[in-house]
Amino acid sequence: MRNLSVKGQKWLKCLHIYSACVWVGCATVLTVMQFFIEPENGSELYGIVSTLDFIDLFILVPGAIGTFLTALVYSIWTNWGWFKHNWIIVKWIICVFGIIFGTFWLGPWISEMSHIAKDKGMEALTDSLYSSNRYNSIIFGTFQACTVIFAVFISTLKPWKKKKSS
Repeated sequence: MRNLSVKGQKWLKCLHIYSACVWVGCATVLTVMQFFIEPENGSELYGIVSTLDFIDLFILVPGAIGTFLTALVYSIWTNWGWFKHNWIIVKWIICVFGIIFGTFWLGPWISEMSHIAKDKGMEALTDSLYSSNRYNSIIFGTFQACTVIFAVFISTLKPWKKKKSS
């Protein structure tokens, strides 16, 4: 298959870095904000949690999808390939795991917290489902934020040598 031109690869790199910045930035914000949520009333709680939900759905998700799609283009139309380097394999694992886990667990936990806060106001803080979702999103959201940050470091450092040819 034909490779992208040098100019095309530069544009691809810009899009990939931008998408990754959006994903990493949102993951960091979603994690850090949850440690500092101290609402004074139910409307404030709902406002904060619905903002987290908005950031997740409308900013983080496009960033993650953009990262995935640009990585796909990198693998298909450049010399980087799919499995040429161990660090690329690790990045693919982080990317796919992050998208799957975010889609089926992290995102729904935050969305459910928003619905509960809207319905119950400050009583949401004593709701067992809200508390469980908040705990899970803090623990696993922190883990995911750390993994995508780690992906940024391995992208820059490219720490593992090329895989040995069979």
